[in-house]
Amino acid sequence: MTNSDLKSQFDSIIFDLDGTLWDSTANVARAWQAANNQVKYIREDNIDQAMVRSITGMTYIAIFEKLFPYLSTQQMEEFMGICAVKEIEMLQTHGGELYPQLEETLQYLSEKYKLFIVSNCQSNYIETFISFTGLGHYFMGHQCFGTKGQPKAENIKDIVNDHNLKAPVYVGDTMGDYTSAHKAGVPFIFASYGFGVVETGQIATINNFVELKQIL
Repeated sequence: MTNSDLKSQFDSIIFDLDGTLWDSTANVARAWQAANNQVKYIREDNIDQAMVRSITGMTYIAIFEKLFPYLSTQQMEEFMGICAVKEIEMLQTHGGELYPQLEETLQYLSEKYKLFIVSNCQSNYIETFISFTGLGHYFMGHQCFGTKGQPKAENIKDIVNDHNLKAPVYVGDTMGDYTSAHKAGVPFIFASYGFGVVETGQIATINNFVELKQIL
C-alpha cells in the first residue's frame, strides 16, 4: 500500500498520546522525583527523564513493577499513588512539549476524520492533556488504562465499537502500540519521532506529526 492509497482508506484516526502527540517526560520525571522526596524506601536518589522515557507506553502498574521491583505491595501502592497525584498536579501547571504543528495538523485531520485518543496512562491524564492544550474539541472520545484497567488492545476495540468506526487507523510510537493495534484489528502508522522502534508491520511511517497531512 502506497501513501497515496491511504487517503481514501479510513474514516477515523486513533492516537497514542505520549511520544505521539506530546512529550511530557521531563515534567513527569520532576513529579516522580517530588514523590521520591516524600518517602524513604526508593533506592534511586534521582528519578530523571531518561528513566521515564525508558518505560513510556507501558501501563501505570507495569511501569512501577519494572522500575521498583524491590518494593513491597504496600510500598508500591503508596508510591504509585503519590506519583499519580504529583504527576497530574505538575502537568496541569506545566504540561508537556507538544510536537511541532500539532494543532494545525489536528485541525486538518478533524475535517476529514473522526479523531480519538487511546493511551496506557492513568486516569485523568488524557483529560489533563486536553485541558492544558485546549485541543479537546478535535477529539470525539478517548480511553485509557486507568479507566477500566484493561489492555490497550481492548481499549482500542471499545473506541471502535462505541463509536461505530468502520475503518480506523492507529498512530503510535512503540512496539506495544503496534501490537495492541494489531490485536484490535486496526492498521498501524508508526510515529518514528517518538520513544520506540517498530521495524515491520506498519502501513506507513511518519518522521514528524505534520506528515499525517501528506499521507492522510
